[in-house]
Amino acid sequence: MHATPAQVLDSLLTQRHSCRAFLQKPVERATIESVLRTAQRAASWCNSQAWQVSVTSGDATERLRARLLAAERAGEGGGTDFPFPQEYRGVYLERRRECGFQLYSAVGVERGDKEGYARQTLENFRLFGAPHVAILTSDPGLGVYGAVDVGGYVQVVLLAMQAHGLAAIPQAALAHQSALVKQELGIVKERLMVCGISFGYEDTAHPANSYRTSRATVEQAVRFVDA
Repeated sequence: MHATPAQVLDSLLTQRHSCRAFLQKPVERATIESVLRTAQRAASWCNSQAWQVSVTSGDATERLRARLLAAERAGEGGGTDFPFPQEYRGVYLERRRECGFQLYSAVGVERGDKEGYARQTLENFRLFGAPHVAILTSDPGLGVYGAVDVGGYVQVVLLAMQAHGLAAIPQAALAHQSALVKQELGIVKERLMVCGISFGYEDTAHPANSYRTSRATVEQAVRFVDA
């Protein structure tokens, strides 16, 4: 009996997770292009398709990785094109902490180990060892709605990658170095960097990939209004 489309989608979403350790094996260009062709079907406000994507491979990935690490180690954060959250509070803070503690526990960083926290944070800028990163930008004239459209595109990219047997992690942290990234990749500086997606093949033996985050129930997230 063949799986229904709904079952396939549910399976992809259940299997997908943020990968934090990758194999060195590069992804074939044809596979990357297949993923991106699928993602071009993502919905967007007025069909504006705000996203532009720069994908690195080989030496380009290594140069960007080295520059990001050097800048972060030197404390040369260039700032983001979109403001980061002002604060996490309530249930959002609880979920953020749960995710962080799961990661730290998996990789052997004990609570209060500031050096360990800093070391793991740097992994973001090492791209978690991924052989590729996609940098996603939006048109400045579209403001927050352009960023929302890029966010929708990100979700389709992640599902398409899962369907192709790839692992990925969306990274807002990279936007902390938006000016550096745009300069390194030749992206027009007026474009607004939303995030990056590091991707490749998962290192399934790495402890950073050994846990899964929880999800709120439908009852916690949804309110039906019938009258």
